[in-house]
Amino acid sequence: MTTLDQFSRNDVLRIVGITTAQLSSWERLRLVEAPEVRERPYSFRDLVRLRTVKQITAQHISARRLQMALEAVQRQFPAEAESALTELRFVPAGRRVAVEYHGTRIEPVSGQLLLDFEGSGQAARVSSMPERSLEDWLTMALDCEGEPNMRQQAIQAYRNIVEKAPQWLEPRLNLGTLCYEEGDWQTAAEEFRKAVEVAPGNPLAHFNLGSVLDDLGHLDAAAHYFDEALALAPAFADAHYNLARVCEKLGAFTRARAHWRRYIELDPSSSWADYARQRLADLERSSAVTPVGASS
Repeated sequence: MTTLDQFSRNDVLRIVGITTAQLSSWERLRLVEAPEVRERPYSFRDLVRLRTVKQITAQHISARRLQMALEAVQRQFPAEAESALTELRFVPAGRRVAVEYHGTRIEPVSGQLLLDFEGSGQAARVSSMPERSLEDWLTMALDCEGEPNMRQQAIQAYRNIVEKAPQWLEPRLNLGTLCYEEGDWQTAAEEFRKAVEVAPGNPLAHFNLGSVLDDLGHLDAAAHYFDEALALAPAFADAHYNLARVCEKLGAFTRARAHWRRYIELDPSSSWADYARQRLADLERSSAVTPVGASS
């Protein structure tokens, strides 16, 4: 490499028109190697790669998704890894985005090859690339769930894990939580129910199931699972808080007061403690009597 083909970090930022944060992020994702890694300055080839990354991310393709696309292409075409970036083309594949390389379409998250029927743009899965390990799927899921536009990829990655390792609790809890946050409460309830079956001694599994059942309006069932969580972890402050709310909805005011008090004892300085104190004060001022048949 001649001195004319050597560029400093400031040269790269100026010529490509990117920020220090962008360059650092893309280096962490290994979309381009940092000079300290390869022990030489940036090259003209690096400038081309960075311009390409900039153009692709400007099309609302995240750098993480681009990294996954490159990894998928490089597994399929290892001999052409160096030139893969400039040859990529992102194309729609149903509700997802696939990557096209030399006429081959690949779904980056699953690593599956896709076939475009007669140029219709309707892609179908035709074969699988080398199997990812469970640890690979977990790493991908954790990376994707932090990106707002990649939550569905994280959900799919967690599904791949629990299908292969149904007794692995943490990915199932994470899957249920993501489904819950995406508004798919029924699926979240199913996943948390399976989590309870997998780990009946885990208080968080019971608590999560109780929380989604509360949102679904199944109050008696929600109270049951909060009770189970507290039987396993009596100092679980959030379970006392949620159970107090549910007891109020059920008209079980004596129980509600007890759980509000316990929550305040356990977490007196939390952001929710003032609300708990207000609810407790309101109930203590009230002359409400627990209805016949309600739990006390």
